[in-house]
Order: sequence, then C-alpha cells, then structure tokens
Amino acid sequence: MSMFGNTNKKKEIVTATVSSSANPSNGGSNSLNSLVYGTQIEGNIHSESDIRIDGAIKGNLTCNAKVIIGPSGLIEGEIFCKNALIEGRFEGILNIEEVLHIKEKARVVGEIKASKLIVQPGAVINGSFDMSPDTSILNGGNGTTSTKETLKYIESATEAK
Repeated sequence: MSMFGNTNKKKEIVTATVSSSANPSNGGSNSLNSLVYGTQIEGNIHSESDIRIDGAIKGNLTCNAKVIIGPSGLIEGEIFCKNALIEGRFEGILNIEEVLHIKEKARVVGEIKASKLIVQPGAVINGSFDMSPDTSILNGGNGTTSTKETLKYIESATEAK
C-alpha cells in the first residue's frame, strides 16, 4: 500500500492550456517555469519567461524566452521560442528565433527553423533545416534559407569528435 493509500499506478494525462507571464512582482524575467519528471501535459503552453521541461508535453509551446528540454524531457508538437537547448527528445516542428543548441544525448525528429544551430557530437537529428539569418519567428517574419550555413554548422559539430 502506498503512502497515500492508492496502489493504482495508472498515469493521468492532464489536458490544459497553460499561460504564464513574468512581471516584477513575481520574479520578473529571471523566473523559470519547470515541468518536472513524471508530469505529462496534453495541450498548449504559453510562457513569457524561460521554461524547463523534464516531463512530457504533447501540444504546442510558445515561449518569449528560452526553452530547455532536460535529459528526461519529451515534447511532441510545435515550439515557437527565442532560444532553445535540447538534452532530451523532441518530435515535431521547431521555430527558434535565435540559437538552437542540441546536446550530445538529444534526439530531434522533425522540421527545424533557426538563425543559429549548435550541435554537439553524439546528438541524433532526423529532419529538415531552414537556417535563416533573420527569422523573427515570434513576430511572424520570414527569412531566407542558407543550406551552406547549415552544413557548415553540422560539419564543425561532427569534426569536434
């Protein structure tokens, strides 16, 4: 018998639309939202401040700051954000306005649009890249594709082995 008297180990998935905003009275732009390991959310999330995902999200995530997918984190859906660091798993469409950093144990499947890409040796990536110097993704802008720049980043990351 568990501490709370419930031996049922069924996982519950919460369906929700979550919004957060930073303001000076609750920590301002230094605030960090966190979805911990074991938590699953199905729905859309909007955040004005940084967000770290160590649980699982099935849905869309819009963040006006940095998205961090921790080693145990999983997102299936679409992300719109300023910067991102991926250590865990992502499947879907990534729209990064500035820098996308993919760490060595990350697994990314889908479409990637970012101004700058950093890939550590060992990362697994399967998808398409659109590297544009000025994406303005959060504001709905469009840039131009630079395949040469994409290949330069990927080659330099794999040479670092």
